[in-house]
Amino acid sequence: MSLNNVEDIAKYIVSNGKGILAADESNPTCGKRFDSINVENNELNRRNYREMLFKSEGMEGNIGGVILFDETLRQSSDDGRLLKEIITEAGALPGIKVDKGLQPFKEGSEEVLTQGLDGLNERCKEYDELGAKFTKWRAVIKIGDDMPSQECIDANMSALAKYAKIAQDNNMVPIVEPEVLMDGDHDIDACFEASSKCLTSLFNHLNKEGVNIKGTLLKPNMITHGFDCPNPSPTQEIAEKTVKCLSENISSELPGVTFLSGGQTDIEATERLDAMNKLGGFPWKLSFSYGRALQQSALKAWKGNPENSILAQEALSKRAHMNRLASEGRWSSELE
Repeated sequence: MSLNNVEDIAKYIVSNGKGILAADESNPTCGKRFDSINVENNELNRRNYREMLFKSEGMEGNIGGVILFDETLRQSSDDGRLLKEIITEAGALPGIKVDKGLQPFKEGSEEVLTQGLDGLNERCKEYDELGAKFTKWRAVIKIGDDMPSQECIDANMSALAKYAKIAQDNNMVPIVEPEVLMDGDHDIDACFEASSKCLTSLFNHLNKEGVNIKGTLLKPNMITHGFDCPNPSPTQEIAEKTVKCLSENISSELPGVTFLSGGQTDIEATERLDAMNKLGGFPWKLSFSYGRALQQSALKAWKGNPENSILAQEALSKRAHMNRLASEGRWSSELE
């Protein structure tokens, strides 16, 4: 792969319907996943699980990038190959999560601010030397009483932009992830309003920091209702309002939008992405950066047993292929 700059890398990750496998769960989060299948959360099991995923046949042609946790970027497989080499052999690029998690935005506030700018340049230099081609930073925005505040939105989007510039200065594509959570009983219009404010602020701050938009990827939420909304929105409305929100608030220079699945089921995440791409008429690729929506069926099939690896790999491969079709507007429920 002759990928000489961040613009080439960003375009490659979302080329030909490809998307991103988010495998950057922290060790505690990985433990929650393993608890669901009664597997001990230790380094060997985490490595075996991710190695199994990365060796799936369906990685090739469907996955353009894999977001890793720090531990995984440094790990080797049973045969001595680095896990990042297994990823590149499948035609995907290794990436790294670089934020340091959340803390309260203000004392006593339910709103949060992502940490991690301290020492980020030094960490990014090391990750570049370790072979990472892209990075990810997640901001979390909540909808609720007097939330989100513009002050909290701006603080998070400013941090995202500062991170993005540092990543590009170290030869890596920044994925900027402003996630408006689905937690709550809000309707789709409340999500549209909050997401619009976030994206407007984000691109203002990206431009202010001098970030190269052509060498950046956006990982937003879809515009949808809250989990507890009494009147859930249908797929077509979600697709139309998501595309409308993006069209009104993000730059046409952006090469790709790789949605997070954010608590949607496997099929919902695929169906909604497909509905957007069937609308067409937008300047950026609309693709996926899914964690659970790609991994969940594989995790259930694996159960920590090496004998189940082929079944688990087939499950991941199917979801990767279905989502690639959705990224091209070619999915249908009959294919499931």
